[in-house]
Amino acid sequence: MKLFPFSLGRAAPPEAKASRTKALVALLGAARAQWTPRDYGALAREGYQRNAVAYRCVRLIAQGVGELRPVLTEDGRETLAHPLLDLLAQPNPRLSGPGLLEALASHLLLAGNAYVEAVSVDEAVRELHVLRPDRMRVVSGPDGWAQAYDYTAGGRAVRFVQEGGAGVPPPILHVALFNPLDDHYGAPPLEAAQMALDLHNAAGAWNKALLDNAARPSGALVYGGAGNLSDEQFDRLKEELEANFSGSANAGRPLLLEGGLDWRPLSLTPKDMDFLEAKNAAAREIALAFGVPPMLLGIPGDATYANYAEASRVLWRQAILPLGRRLLHELCLWLGPAFGPGRLALEPDIDAIEALHGEREALWRRVGEASFLTDDEKRQAVGYGVRG
Repeated sequence: MKLFPFSLGRAAPPEAKASRTKALVALLGAARAQWTPRDYGALAREGYQRNAVAYRCVRLIAQGVGELRPVLTEDGRETLAHPLLDLLAQPNPRLSGPGLLEALASHLLLAGNAYVEAVSVDEAVRELHVLRPDRMRVVSGPDGWAQAYDYTAGGRAVRFVQEGGAGVPPPILHVALFNPLDDHYGAPPLEAAQMALDLHNAAGAWNKALLDNAARPSGALVYGGAGNLSDEQFDRLKEELEANFSGSANAGRPLLLEGGLDWRPLSLTPKDMDFLEAKNAAAREIALAFGVPPMLLGIPGDATYANYAEASRVLWRQAILPLGRRLLHELCLWLGPAFGPGRLALEPDIDAIEALHGEREALWRRVGEASFLTDDEKRQAVGYGVRG
């Protein structure tokens, strides 16, 4: 009896699975490349380059992440001098340490994905380079997980096989935000705010069109003569209106009517003219997607926070620090084995953050007054490692 391709009589796949879920993942993407399932270019143009609210949200968070000073601990003891710190301080001749973290944070916020290439010479990591996420695609292996990355630029493609050696990390670090619908690519905050982003941009375009029309609502020319206008008369009248009475340069120019024509302006109700509140509501939703307090964006009508300092503290605690910790942990987990057998950990120096000085002073005071703690226990309580 002939069996169909999906018959129960077919042979089982030869490869062995180390996880019960790997078989499911392999069916979805075995041995094929998966492109990013969204238009990164459109989101970057309409959001970051053409929308002031989205641009400011990304800049506030990314600049804050770039200002974080990494603190390195080795086997639980703080280390002030280490080759990993030197590499992160100067990843390559054209990029500084803050620039590396800022670029990674910006890519995550705009694309949901960030990629770093490690350049190794003589089994030692010498440089780190940030790669554009829209040029990268994941190549999944037989187990369904990424076995290589293809990077395309200038019509040429380079494949990075994710194989490391003794003391040499895999060539590509891929950091992705959580995405419930994709196994490889992350979901960016900007995509979640896309409806609000379109509304905010459309409101701005509407206001610009209204200003181009002398900031007046449209109207209707009513013909009161006998019969109807001929096609030639209608076309000539339309051309004269567009050439001589439209646009901001013709604002206030008197309209000379003849032949039974009457101009009747179409008025707008106060509710129809409330574009400003619609833009503010869309701006709040964009800020919500990024986790930025609207007060820091200059959006009126938001009195949730007692003062500006409190809003700045919330921004650091809820948006900047979680993202900064994630990036430092990913970099340390990726690069740590290349710098010896010691257990390395990277954490941001919270004491160097000016917006958090108030709460840090309170913590230092409470810990300092705790006479039952040793000096090393006090250091660990405030986020530092044991003194080496």
